[in-house]
Amino acid sequence: PWHYYAELGIRRYGFHGTSHKYVSGVLAEKLGVPLSALRVICCHLGNGSSVCAIKNGRSVNTSMGFTPQSGVMMGTRSGDIDPSILPWIAQRESKTPQQLNQLLNNESGLLGVSGVSSDYRDVEQAANTGNRQAKLALTLFAERIRATIGSYIMQMGGLDALVFTGGIGENSARARSAVCHNLQFLGLAVDEEKNQRNATFIQTENALVKVAVINTNEELMIAQDVMRIALPATEGLCVPA
Repeated sequence: PWHYYAELGIRRYGFHGTSHKYVSGVLAEKLGVPLSALRVICCHLGNGSSVCAIKNGRSVNTSMGFTPQSGVMMGTRSGDIDPSILPWIAQRESKTPQQLNQLLNNESGLLGVSGVSSDYRDVEQAANTGNRQAKLALTLFAERIRATIGSYIMQMGGLDALVFTGGIGENSARARSAVCHNLQFLGLAVDEEKNQRNATFIQTENALVKVAVINTNEELMIAQDVMRIALPATEGLCVPA
């Protein structure tokens, strides 16, 4: 109901905004195109993961919502689920709201499905040895991201660039390849040689959509934002040397 927004401020806040802002800005610089002229989807993939749609320099959608629990599958967080599951589990197993929160935030995601670890590298290693649950976890991780990307492309009316960042996005060629698998019909294709060596741009030569791997720097972005906000307030003041 509307009053929860109006009175309690419940809304989609999103998270990783500093990372998405930094990475999209670096992308625009590397392409030599103003961010205001681009349709970008940024995938910040790590133990916490979020996907952000950026159109003409503005975020128009993001996978995380009121809390970092929602959206795509993560290291220990489930991401989006059918909300009716929660009262069903609570009634069946006599769980409290606090226990359900613990389940969703700390016992789900890659860890919950694989039964191995919340660390993508450990799950990947287990999958390579034939662990079926680990393979399933990696598949679900990629498919939830792909579904989000697809909906954002529809919302923006197309896509100019897909960016990977965060601990998994920057370092896992397997994750990037899985997310981009069979997307040639969108003009998006990955050159696996470039992908394996973590090149900045990993799309094939004739691909219509740029695919980039850009290291995030949230600390620098925060510092730049502080300077932008603070400097105008110091104009006319005598600042000691």
